[in-house]
Amino acid sequence: MSQTTYRPRVIDAILRDALEASGAVWVQGPKWCGKTWTARQVAQSILMMQDPDESANYLQQAMVKPSLLLDGDTPRLIDEWQVAPMLWDAIRFAVDQRGDMGQFILTGSTMPLRNEIMHSGTGRISRLKMRTMSLFESAESTGQVSLEGLFNQDVPEGMALLSIEQLAFAAARGGWPASIGLSDKAALAQAGKYLTSIVENDVFELSDVQRNPRRIMLLMRSLARNISTMASIETLRKDVSG
Repeated sequence: MSQTTYRPRVIDAILRDALEASGAVWVQGPKWCGKTWTARQVAQSILMMQDPDESANYLQQAMVKPSLLLDGDTPRLIDEWQVAPMLWDAIRFAVDQRGDMGQFILTGSTMPLRNEIMHSGTGRISRLKMRTMSLFESAESTGQVSLEGLFNQDVPEGMALLSIEQLAFAAARGGWPASIGLSDKAALAQAGKYLTSIVENDVFELSDVQRNPRRIMLLMRSLARNISTMASIETLRKDVSG
């Protein structure tokens, strides 16, 4: 993806509004849902904490004098800030000192342990939840019917562009931005690899607790099988225990 191929997201306008009302905004969401690219659309300067060429230097600066990493045109995007948790308190302090709105955008898919940050950021750092692309965002829906419109008693007439088979494929593929426009085979393969990566790698980043990848996969299969149902914990337990 590049700036020229970026697909507009519903959250674009929400992020701009949030920056007008907060000193900093933390865009939260699953990996690969487009957080960084969305933030780049409004950021005036960018700090990529996981840049392989600079990450070691950035981490050292964060430990010695984190305020140095916050210098730059605003809004300043701090991508994957959680690799240096001390940046959170530095950003909160900078927001207090500057007294201006829209200073920073934070992106990251994981949350540091609570004991790694001193303050919650309440009143200085607001949070936005970002999800994968909707069918409207991926240009697979006309957007004629919106949830906001339905709540306002606006129920327009319209017809879905997708067949049942196409809807089933879209559900299996997911709304991952990088998979939109790929062949069906490639898009489904990406979804499968994403799931495998979560089970075999990402869950182990949450804590030092030992986890069984096989049981995690069984749990996720059970959750998928029981989607939109009132499945009990006992049902999930039986599926996991086999």
